[in-house]
Amino acid sequence: QVQLVESGGGLVQAGGSLRLSCAASGSIFRINAMGWYRQAPGKERELVARITSSSSTDYAASVKGRFTISRDNAKNTVYLQMNSLKPEDTAVYYCNARLTTKQTMGLIDVNSWGQGTQVTVSS
Repeated sequence: QVQLVESGGGLVQAGGSLRLSCAASGSIFRINAMGWYRQAPGKERELVARITSSSSTDYAASVKGRFTISRDNAKNTVYLQMNSLKPEDTAVYYCNARLTTKQTMGLIDVNSWGQGTQVTVSS
């Protein structure tokens, strides 16, 4: 069983910065990819950024150049540094991990989600 715990959300003025973190714990054999999604009220959940085991990164066009995703493999933790925040960045941010976990049957690939952390950017 795997859990993802997010932290770092909050209220910030436009132009400010926040750093989100997400720590994965449990019977983890290997983390294949970790990333961040966000969902604003009334809108679809969208991919913000992700990083693979090979360190390849993907960003939404709306955040490219402002957000940076990174990881600490030893701590099974992924970070999202958010700079130059805009009101349109306001959303609940969810950590996601695609990983291989150790279970009774053996190794199994799972897609895990965190509980979400609120990011609010005021004008």
